[in-house]
Amino acid sequence: MSLQQLLSQGLQRWLPPSKPGRRPFELIYAADECPPPAALGLLSLQHAATVLALITHVLAAAKIAGLSLPQTHSIVAVTLLGMAMGTALQAWGGRWGSGTLLVFQPDPMMITVAGAAIASQGVGALVQVTVVTALVTVGLGPVMRFLRPLFPPPVVGTVICMGGLALVEPAVRNALGVNAQMQLDGVSALISGTALASIVALSVWGGRRFKLLGLMMGILAGLLIAAVSGRLVGMEWVSSAPLLALPQPITPSFTLGPEILLAIVLIAALNQLDNIGCLIVMDKTNNADWRRADMQMVGRGIRANGVSDLLSGLFGSFPTAPSSANIALVHATGSSSRVIGLVAAGLLLLTALSPKLTLALTLIPHAVLGAVELYAAAYLIVSGIELIATRALDSRGIFMVGLSLCAGLATMLMPGLSQTLPESLRFLAGDGFVVAGLTVLLLNLLFRLGTRRSAHSALDPALDPLTHQITAFVERQGGAWGARMDIVRRAALAALEASEAIQAAGGGRVLALNGSFDEFNFDLELLHEGPPLPLGLTAMPYSTVDLHALLDGDNDEDGSRLDSAMQGVSGVLMRNLADKLSSTAISDDMALLRLHFDH
Repeated sequence: MSLQQLLSQGLQRWLPPSKPGRRPFELIYAADECPPPAALGLLSLQHAATVLALITHVLAAAKIAGLSLPQTHSIVAVTLLGMAMGTALQAWGGRWGSGTLLVFQPDPMMITVAGAAIASQGVGALVQVTVVTALVTVGLGPVMRFLRPLFPPPVVGTVICMGGLALVEPAVRNALGVNAQMQLDGVSALISGTALASIVALSVWGGRRFKLLGLMMGILAGLLIAAVSGRLVGMEWVSSAPLLALPQPITPSFTLGPEILLAIVLIAALNQLDNIGCLIVMDKTNNADWRRADMQMVGRGIRANGVSDLLSGLFGSFPTAPSSANIALVHATGSSSRVIGLVAAGLLLLTALSPKLTLALTLIPHAVLGAVELYAAAYLIVSGIELIATRALDSRGIFMVGLSLCAGLATMLMPGLSQTLPESLRFLAGDGFVVAGLTVLLLNLLFRLGTRRSAHSALDPALDPLTHQITAFVERQGGAWGARMDIVRRAALAALEASEAIQAAGGGRVLALNGSFDEFNFDLELLHEGPPLPLGLTAMPYSTVDLHALLDGDNDEDGSRLDSAMQGVSGVLMRNLADKLSSTAISDDMALLRLHFDH
């Protein structure tokens, strides 16, 4: 028995089962599949290397706080332990994780507030920042399944898209070496351009084997150019550090004031939008038949984030969050195996225990990080747009998405807008991602107050053709309810076929349409004249139908045979389009045909 077979059997035996779903054809290694040892090692190393590059979020907070190198090194090492724990819990699944390949990074949304907290109250304040963040996250996890109406796909897609847009400015600044005078650095542009070109070329044209290596090869190419150009500095620190050592915990301090605690709580709560978006994107990646957010899975994923932050935060870890760059890597490599997450978590743990490696992380050039961030930004922007486009949008949906993005972009492009606000609110109002997330949530709540979950429309043939009125009703209500586009199209076509079948059966006219929607069910009712439609009709077998005779009409002077054949065809189409059909009489001369669609 090969090593891969042994690993696959162990995976099926020990790991909790993941959510069932149809395997997407574009995946090379799906969630419950184990790659061969060589591919597993390369993929895990790429994920670990990608998220290790993002340790610069901790370095940025340490720079704001003015920490020394030993203090910064302690925070980096303990943060890596928290990242390893969160990644392992997510990949393991069960009650304490989502069962997906989500790798954790230092939370970029906490850089400013954590740096300010440390600067004012000392390095021990980071413990309070992370513990408060973890408590908010743990508290929200169990209630996620009850909050589905707050997070429809357009809301989550807007947040994901805004997350990608928020990466553009720091990514370009790092990639091009832009200074305070907006001058570009040619060497930085060369480093980042080489790295990004390598990533894109191997991801697009590399084929199955080289596609798995795209991001790693891009990072290595950027590091090579950086070394040749003399941009790798500080190697003497790495050579003098020990090979293995336990991370040094930080002495906690719980002295933060109410203003900064309020900012931490609000940012932690809004950050769950990004958490939800990442979990939904991975769920969608693993299921070709994805329809809606699985909020129970989302709740387990958020719980894993909170538990890992709580345990590591007591020792001085920086708050963590899912890494969007690693989600982009899943997309680039076509590999979402949970085993990759477990091995990557092991590599993060090994790095945390090695001072040489943790110090080496501080030497990664910003230009290389900028190339990775640009790739992640492109993926997130497109993924957010795709998620928004899965639902039909009426004017309310258009304004909800558009105005939220405008608010976030205005905050990013005009940072001075928040300077007139109280200091406790500047952390929130000055962040475009937070502003866009809060705006889309509030607009969704506002517009849902006017959203009707059921609707009625009388049909009048004197106004417009019935086919136009039926199609307009279904499309209008589908957009108002935020139903999936494919369901709206199926429902409109099924309603048209039902109208044809009703007229062919008894000459009755469709009088009115009723519709209802509750996120799980899309239902249409056609009120019509005449008896109930016989739903046992099927199309005539082609071998028994003489099409030339029916079309010539020589033996069908009254058209009854042609009407019967067309009625049978409409019956078959309705059965294929709708998930359930029923027809009942409501009076001697009127009946109701019900079309049900699983949403």
